[in-house]
Amino acid sequence: MLEHIPAWLGKALKNQRAGHGKLAIARLGSEDRLHVGGFALSSPAFKDGEELDPSFTADEEDAVAPPLEWTAPPAGAQEMVLIVEDPDAPAPEPFCHWLVWGLSPGRGMLLEGETPPRVGKNSFLNSEWLLPDPPTGHGSHDYVFQLFAIDKPLTLMPGAGRGDLLKEIEGHVVAAAVLTGTYERRPEEDDLEDD
Repeated sequence: MLEHIPAWLGKALKNQRAGHGKLAIARLGSEDRLHVGGFALSSPAFKDGEELDPSFTADEEDAVAPPLEWTAPPAGAQEMVLIVEDPDAPAPEPFCHWLVWGLSPGRGMLLEGETPPRVGKNSFLNSEWLLPDPPTGHGSHDYVFQLFAIDKPLTLMPGAGRGDLLKEIEGHVVAAAVLTGTYERRPEEDDLEDD
């Protein structure tokens, strides 16, 4: 099933799996847009391909979204859009964890737990960071942070869904960057003990 992942995207992902071909970046990006001009997305909390700390997942009571930083996009960018998806979820489309837009078109950051300017509906239809919560024993899931620099300001109202956002930015991507965090739900210690 890996043949459905564009070759240029496969090179950018640490852990190719069939679901990666359905990510927003596969639809909206291209080889000449990915990391163009050194455009990059990173986090001080995890490196690309590393596991997310539980403080950003459903395993901690007061969990929040991780901090993110990005370099300046190429000329022509008028707005930044962030989409975070889990392509390993057993669903027809990637599980959407965060839709963010209205970010300034320059070098920037989101602090840990910061509320972005505009947030759309995640897969649970909430307008917030949806905490990673893969099923126990399902193995490691990828959480792909996809940042798009687009050539127009969006007029979408907060609360729009993934489909509306993708439709609005299709054909308007100037540059894109990806960052992947992983997470695996481990059995509780009590579940491991034999009775």
